[in-house]
Amino acid sequence: MNDTITIMDIDFVNTTQKELLQNHIAPRLEAEKKSFIVTANPEIVMQTREDPRYKKSVQSADYVTPDGVGVLMAAKYLKLPLKERIAGYDLMLDLLQYANEHKLSCYFLGAKEEVNEKAVAEVKKQFPAIHIAGRHHGYFDIDDETITSEIERSKADLVFVALGLPRQELWISRHIDKFSKGLFMGVGGSLDGLAGTFKRAPDIWIKLNLEWLYRLLKQPTRFKRILKVFEFMFRIIFRKST
Repeated sequence: MNDTITIMDIDFVNTTQKELLQNHIAPRLEAEKKSFIVTANPEIVMQTREDPRYKKSVQSADYVTPDGVGVLMAAKYLKLPLKERIAGYDLMLDLLQYANEHKLSCYFLGAKEEVNEKAVAEVKKQFPAIHIAGRHHGYFDIDDETITSEIERSKADLVFVALGLPRQELWISRHIDKFSKGLFMGVGGSLDGLAGTFKRAPDIWIKLNLEWLYRLLKQPTRFKRILKVFEFMFRIIFRKST
């Protein structure tokens, strides 16, 4: 994709969620062409600075979307404005809707066993035309080839990987070459959202770009992660990015 904005060596797609799905992702799914999507927030960008292996994994993605108001603020500050935030959870729901409309198959990898099970049950309820190619919890070694072989044999059209930062992107980049087709996307805690383990912020918080604050109030343990956002912005403002 040619229309990108580079922030700290990471190329973010500069498009809307609707355009990304219709003009880029859908045609690749129809052609059974493999795709690797990273939904990157400031925490992910900072992790790429600290871990060269992880940076290489993220840079290998076909699409890196700006997931997080911090990325949009940074782009605007650098006078390279991005069209809109493309949140991982929202993109996942759009992909599930697309899969449902086209009767595609999905594999769900990651999260705790009970969360994974509940999330898949919810997918079956909300998107009944989707074929569940398989599922597996996230407690395994990312180099375990039996998991990779199981997913490859399932011939899934979409593989949602909820292994958290940085395992999910590392798993995808290490194993994607072993697949003949499939869209692979790291979805973080999105399976928890589907399972109802936590509720997303009300629409007004999201519209005001305060979803991060809502989640912090609900989960104070996220404070260390929020600090990464401030470090990210500090480096942008003082041009310490590379």
